[in-house]
Amino acid sequence: MSKTLILVSLMLASVHSAEAQQAKKVPRIGYLSLSAGPNLPLKGFLHGLRDLGYVDGQNIIIEFRYAAEKQDRLPDLAAELIRLKVDVIFSGSTEAIQTVRRLNATIPIVMIAVSDPIGNGLIPSLAHPGNTTGMSLYSTEVAGKRLEILKEVVPRLTLVVILAYRNHPPTVLLFKETEAAAKVLKVRLQPLEVDPDEFESAFATMASEHAGALIVQQNVVFNPYIKRLADLAVKHRLATIHESNEFVEVGGLMSYGPDRFDLGRRAATYVHKILKGTKAADLPVEQPTKFEFVVNLKTAKQIGLTIPQSVL
Repeated sequence: MSKTLILVSLMLASVHSAEAQQAKKVPRIGYLSLSAGPNLPLKGFLHGLRDLGYVDGQNIIIEFRYAAEKQDRLPDLAAELIRLKVDVIFSGSTEAIQTVRRLNATIPIVMIAVSDPIGNGLIPSLAHPGNTTGMSLYSTEVAGKRLEILKEVVPRLTLVVILAYRNHPPTVLLFKETEAAAKVLKVRLQPLEVDPDEFESAFATMASEHAGALIVQQNVVFNPYIKRLADLAVKHRLATIHESNEFVEVGGLMSYGPDRFDLGRRAATYVHKILKGTKAADLPVEQPTKFEFVVNLKTAKQIGLTIPQSVL
């Protein structure tokens, strides 16, 4: 064999080797959360990835990072994901997304289910979100509808407390919406910002002020304590509504809100499109289309409430 043929063979072998290595490049995506472990939107997201043909460790690598409700851990965890050169970061935590953006402006971010991405400064608009896109939890009139349901269940309702995490008070948008409904229903609202170790004193305050019902804000820090909140509401015989049906499953009275599993599942399509070359800025943020209303009749009986047939 001539030297020329040998050289050409080696060059072709090198090209095929480089193409094979490129073909074998497995996308790496990062998950950053303020919570301590998996939640319903994340489970929906992973389900959505499987439906799209992705298998972790085979044709995709997922790097999970949890801050375990410690916000000061987020910068280090975000920096880890950035150093790993992940192709996309996905998250359901507003605080986590804000942290990544302070450190890096170029990595695409997919929101799994974020309450108020415009109000929290994550995106400029739903139609033109920039390099952060995905699913929003917010939908027009949902917050007001929760108050309407409480008023139907407790007709003589005059004071409703909104329980919120101290470091993440009710978003302006959601509070305005609830406030507008409160004026129509002639109900007074009282935001109460607390840490999880202040739940007992918060319920004592509600009792002393004769609150008739409670709206519990959806927050990743509160998620591990929803059973405790449900138990305290029963103890104080307080009608309570939450955004997630997980609250009702552990003994809470009612929930009304978007199907968070479905939001997570739909968010997986954003990651898929970005990995296939679509720019995040070209993918408008979607709002919920599927909602759930759940009532725990056993809890209603425990606190002496009869749920009207109109609500059921």
